[in-house]
Amino acid sequence: MTGRTTTTTTASTARGWAGILLRRGLQIVALALIVGTLCFAMARSLPGDMATRIAAGRYGYDLVSNAAASAVRGELGLDRPVWQALLSWWGDIARLDLGTSFVSGDPVWNEIAHQLGATVDLSVAALLIAMALGLPLGIWSGLHPGGRVDRTAAALAVLLRATPPFLLAVLLMLAVAVHLGMLPVAGDAHAGSLLLPALTLGLGLAAGLARVAGAAMRQAAASPSLVFARAKGLTDRQALWRHGLLQAALPVVAYLGVQSVFLVEGAVVVETLFAWPGIGHALVHAVFGRDVPMVQGAALCMGLLFVMFNLLVDAACVAIDPRRRTDASA
Repeated sequence: MTGRTTTTTTASTARGWAGILLRRGLQIVALALIVGTLCFAMARSLPGDMATRIAAGRYGYDLVSNAAASAVRGELGLDRPVWQALLSWWGDIARLDLGTSFVSGDPVWNEIAHQLGATVDLSVAALLIAMALGLPLGIWSGLHPGGRVDRTAAALAVLLRATPPFLLAVLLMLAVAVHLGMLPVAGDAHAGSLLLPALTLGLGLAAGLARVAGAAMRQAAASPSLVFARAKGLTDRQALWRHGLLQAALPVVAYLGVQSVFLVEGAVVVETLFAWPGIGHALVHAVFGRDVPMVQGAALCMGLLFVMFNLLVDAACVAIDPRRRTDASA
């Protein structure tokens, strides 16, 4: 009987995972078509001659001439009708080919792979900073509501969440890099170059995480399961470790999934300000250079990052909460 129950549970979990993967797979296909088409339309509708901007990106603005622009236009087929160029890109996407950069001539996949690693490093560092600061603060606030730490955390959360990333980045540059000289202002030449951009993204995320973790901890501390655990003879600490933290983890994980948008969006601004060689930095340069394949490839990979973050969050939620397995398989 026990073996049959285990087999049924395993089959239900497998169906749940298949449903999640199918939904995310459809999202990826729709994302590729919508994001790629919008990027193509926006790049083509920008004012100015596209061939001249691409030639400037290749040879420099001082060496650009009408002849160079004409040569670029003929080489890249920029005088083709728009619908033919778009159909050609859709065909390349169906073959998982992002094309070649108009400016560098290198395959877009190669450039994206190099820059994606830097963006993943930055995102992971920001997440670790947010979890290291936000989780202990939120748990303490939840267990001691109305206390000094709770009030301070609430004030800091409002301040940090209301501060735009670019302003926080400039303040950190001035305070930490210029006045104190502890870290480099920008670039990736030094070992500590990652800290300032990661702090810029991580502090805002930590502020929201502390509030969500605090509210989840308060709710978990007042739940009947924790009261029952204490009635069985567990101490407060044992009840918290065995039951409270697991209950509070679900909203925290869901919040981190939603805030992955904040990381992806913030990476564009923060990487540009700190000259961090990530995919957001590459996207801004590609837009200025009218490098359409790079714009489409960078935007597409940033969207895929968002979908992958959500897939990981779904997996974590299913692992934490057994009720999600039943919902996913339904």
